This record gives sequence, C-alpha cells and structure tokens, in this order.
Amino acid sequence: MLIGVPREIKPQELRVGLTPESVAELVYQGHQVLVETEAGSGIGAGDAHYQAAGAEIVADAATVFARGELIVKVKEPQPGERVQLRPDQVLFTYLHLAPDPDQARDLLASGAVCIAYETVTDDQGGLPLLKPMSQVAGRLAIQAGAWALQAANGGRGLLLGGVPGVAPARVLILGGGVVGFNAAQMAVGLQAHVTILDRNPALLERLATHFGVGARVLYSTRAELAAELLGADLVVGAVLVPGASTPRLVTRAQLGTMNPGAVLVDVAIDQGGCFETSRPTTHAQPTYVVDGILHYCVANMPGAVPRTSAYALNHATLPAVLALAAKGWRRALADDPHLRAGLNCCAGRVTHPAVAAALGYDLTPAESLLGDV
Repeated sequence: MLIGVPREIKPQELRVGLTPESVAELVYQGHQVLVETEAGSGIGAGDAHYQAAGAEIVADAATVFARGELIVKVKEPQPGERVQLRPDQVLFTYLHLAPDPDQARDLLASGAVCIAYETVTDDQGGLPLLKPMSQVAGRLAIQAGAWALQAANGGRGLLLGGVPGVAPARVLILGGGVVGFNAAQMAVGLQAHVTILDRNPALLERLATHFGVGARVLYSTRAELAAELLGADLVVGAVLVPGASTPRLVTRAQLGTMNPGAVLVDVAIDQGGCFETSRPTTHAQPTYVVDGILHYCVANMPGAVPRTSAYALNHATLPAVLALAAKGWRRALADDPHLRAGLNCCAGRVTHPAVAAALGYDLTPAESLLGDV
C-alpha cells in the first residue's frame, strides 16, 4: 500500500504521523511511504532520516494527498486538507468529531474512510491509541497549571508544592482516568494538596489504594464539586466520554465562588471541554481570563513536547497502521472489532454511535459497509 504522511499544519503542532522507525517497519513489510518534506523536523527527524528509512520525500502535502491510499496524521485535518480527501481513501488520525460539526460535514462530503485514534478500543475496555497522549496531557496539565499559577502569568502567585511553613496549592482533578491519574501523579510528586473526583467506584478504590494519603479520592456529586471549587487553586478537567462531547461540569456562575487568580486547565477541550467558559486556545496564546479565573485550554497539549508525544503515539498506532496497510481497510476492520470501533465515518455515512448522537446524524453500522471480505 502507498502510505502518505503530510506535515501537520495546525498552529504549534510539531508532531508527525509516522516516525522514521515506523516508516522503516512499513517499508520492510513491502509498503511505500511518502513523507512531505520537513514533516518530522519538529521531532528532530529530517528528510535524510526518512530517506534512510526508505521513504520517498515529496515537496508538498498536495502530492501526499493525491497519491496516498492511506493518510496517517496526528491532528484532525484542517479545512485545506479535508478538501483533498477522496472516496475510499483512508484517513487515520485523531478526529474528535463530536464538538466539530464543520469537520464532520467535510469528511462526510469527501467520501473518505475516516478512522479516529480516540475511539479505537481494546479488550480491557480502554482506548489504547488515546492513552499515550492522555498520559502526556495529564502530566503536562500540572506543568501548565504550575506555570499559570505564577503571578507573572496571571495566576494567584503560588508555588504548587509550597515550602516549609507555607501551605501547598490545592489541586482538584475532575476525573480519575488516564489523564486524571497522570495529573495526580505529577501533582502528588510536587507535594501539592491533591483531590480527585470520580463516579466509578472501582476506579475510586484503585486510586485510593495507589495514592494512599498522598491524595484525597472522593465520589463526585454536584455538591461535592461545588464545595471543592471553593478552595481550589488549580482545577484540571480530565473527563472523557469516548466519541461524545464532554459534559460541562463547572458553570460560569461557579467561577465567582473560586479564589481570584485560580487556574482551570481543560484537558478535555478537544471534545468540547469540562467548563462552561472553555474555548480552545493555542500554545502561542494559551490562556485567557473569565471572571478573574485563568483558563488554559490548549487543544493539542501534547504538541508542546512533540518528540516524546510522537514516539509514544507511534508505539501505539503502528500495529494498526501495519494491519490497514497489509489487509486493506475492509479486511482489517472486519478482522478486528476494536479497530472497527475507530471508524467514525465512511462513504458519506456516520458509523460511530456517539458521533451520530452528538451531531444528529443517522447511524450506519460499520459492519454494513465492509461488504464480502
């Protein structure tokens, strides 16, 4: 199969869909790989690295989209990329369609086969292609929050861990999944005062066992959340509903109950955000203030550490890329129900239940589009 890797064009996005090592694996398996020039520069991989791995370097993204049968990216295709997609071409990337009706409309119009990293599942009920970026984003959330809490950056002027004789900052984490767990690990390690809210009893038990006295682990109710917001200095939104829009857990009215200069870090912004006042920001302009509360809502947080992120992502996605390339998308999806769960839209139809429900489309079961394979 002919696989295309365009350079990412979302602002401040320096990750790349395939590393040179992944390209070498694909070439070894008999596939051809086109890489847009400088696509890997953000991770320290120049054109020469890709050529040594067996890739063909091309001058522009238009060539990649025109020739590639399988397009492997990191972030959702931007408008100028979406118009280059064609029927039966496979797009494999993060999509986050639920809060993005314009992207969904364009992908449906293209007729392409759009497989989203974030809805591929595994035997344990997890999201293995989202997990590595959730790990990165959870850890970055604390770094970003600590930075934002500095007075020069608009925050309350607090050191996250305090010092002897001065209390540490109070960190509230909404959601104890992969993002929340990794955020808690970082915050506990920095000796902050950490509270985690979640509604999954089994998850609460695991978190309490893991962190012990290092973090308070509480069942989340509206009353509990409201009470914890009163004293919170840093709130991390780490809630995920696979494929669907994130519930808005904190209202604008509640901002008025918080300490002025407190910080909200919304890791769920790709899916719409956890806070009523959230709107996507960029690494170039990461924060804004609403009612005295600093908001950090960067929509591609792992892009801040592109080398770590790209390699972590490739370790998770490469087996699926190899399967799609070797078998074709129909056979690969027929053979693997977990990869099939990643199919969000295909041939002008929405194939993921959460996306259909969020955007008001009729649902077409993925199985009905596979034909005789």
